[in-house]
Amino acid sequence: MKAQLRLLLILIIIPILTIEAQGLLSKKTNFTRQDTLRGSITPEREWWDLTYYHLDIKVDPSNKFISGKNTIQYKVLDSNFVMQIDLQSPMKLLKVIQNEKELEIKHDGNAHFISLIDKQNIGDLNSLDVYYEGNPKEAVNAPWDGGISWKKDTNGNDFIASSCQGLGASVWWPCKDHMYDEVDSMKISVNVPSKLTNISNGRLRLVERFGDTKTFHWFVKNPINNYGVNINIGNYTNFSEVYDGQGGNLDLNYYVLKDNLEKAKEHFKDAPKMMKAFEHWFGQYPFYADSFKLVEVPYLGMEHQSCVTYGNKYKNGYLGRDLSGTGWGLKFDFIIIHESGHEWFANNITNKDVADMWIHEGFTSYSENLFLDYYYGKEASAEYVIGTRKNITNDRPLIGNYNVNKEGSGDMYYKGANMLHTLRQLIKDDEKWRLILRKMNVDFYHKTVTTQQIESFLSKESGIDLTAFFNQYLRTIQIPTLEFSQKKKTLKYRWINVVNNFDMPIQIKIGDNEQWIHPKFEWQTLETSSNKIPITIDKDFYIKTKKL
Repeated sequence: MKAQLRLLLILIIIPILTIEAQGLLSKKTNFTRQDTLRGSITPEREWWDLTYYHLDIKVDPSNKFISGKNTIQYKVLDSNFVMQIDLQSPMKLLKVIQNEKELEIKHDGNAHFISLIDKQNIGDLNSLDVYYEGNPKEAVNAPWDGGISWKKDTNGNDFIASSCQGLGASVWWPCKDHMYDEVDSMKISVNVPSKLTNISNGRLRLVERFGDTKTFHWFVKNPINNYGVNINIGNYTNFSEVYDGQGGNLDLNYYVLKDNLEKAKEHFKDAPKMMKAFEHWFGQYPFYADSFKLVEVPYLGMEHQSCVTYGNKYKNGYLGRDLSGTGWGLKFDFIIIHESGHEWFANNITNKDVADMWIHEGFTSYSENLFLDYYYGKEASAEYVIGTRKNITNDRPLIGNYNVNKEGSGDMYYKGANMLHTLRQLIKDDEKWRLILRKMNVDFYHKTVTTQQIESFLSKESGIDLTAFFNQYLRTIQIPTLEFSQKKKTLKYRWINVVNNFDMPIQIKIGDNEQWIHPKFEWQTLETSSNKIPITIDKDFYIKTKKL
């Protein structure tokens, strides 16, 4: 009865983001019961902790069909007899077996409630087998409108890949489809026609032949989020190298279509360059035990853990374009750098709720200019990130709606990056900033986090109260505006368009002299030698200016 009441309250009261009175909420959306079942930690989820998956499936390309089972091992945290498993239509959950007993299933859209028979004792480690099959949603515009991409390569071979961020892993396999609970380890067994190869996360342990098919067994030793799990099926060839990294020897494996082998050998030189730069800025690559792979796919690419997918057509920039408009974006392959940056921010440090996805995308977009910083210097990296501001729309806040699987604005990418670039200026010491980023990947190693945890960490480590700073940039669409005037020998300035208590200092130039000023709500004054001395606002701060 208690569990039923709690679920009822969750379904009735959908929490929304609380912001400053001056802030703006995300655009209103009519959320459904299915949104809540998908996006909240329901009572049927919270009583058990994931420990292990074995996803064992057959992929039939000719019929675009997947069948098999997922063995789910879990630790009992609290007494309950109902378990929520997620699987999206048109996939069908056929049956669930525990201890040789078939269990009753109540289907509620994409959520399936399993009634357990055996007593679930707190502390027990139990498991069950979930059998399923069907034609999964076909990706329309992967990876954004994802699912399974059923394509052909130029030689007519099947070329298949999964992509399901936001949409959810339950679009193609049954699981506990919520970000807060990552499975501790996982085996992925995929049966495909014998002329094809399946590449998944972790390391390949075994290939078995069954008639005219092969089963590829991959094992992931590290915790992994659901959407990071992937299948990639094609006529692949492999080359590799060993990277001497901060954690020792790291296997870098590359799987590409055979016709692209020579092209990839040259183009994928960005991978070890990426690893060197990011280990410098963020610390040791988080998944040495599972290696690092780049895998060619029939869509643009995505950050699947230890199995980053690539479809940037062997061009620098974003499909040959520089998103910053500065020229610096053509110095690297966008997909190799950006998607690999997610190994630290998304796969190592993972948001508990998709509403906080800015943690993934803001830090990873920021990693693009840190790559440039490492190889081309601080000025180049600043030009790049400042150049990306033209992509910011300020349509809605970066934080989305909690408990309904709703992310915030797409500005989480480059507004997030420019917010972090601004924070770097406030910290003033670049080495201190680097050590903060590295410590962040230690303190939150293989953890799921909230925005509040990240805010508190950065405030503590920087020694700056960043409460108003984050309220401004994460929770509103208001861009801080420095209003100023020069009359006689007096410079007057103040902040407008800001949240309560916003008091961010900024750096300016008065003539050739650099200095910090501390604008507030009220007018501040500064005496200068003449009203004809030019005032220059440091462009590294993501603000607007208004000269009176």
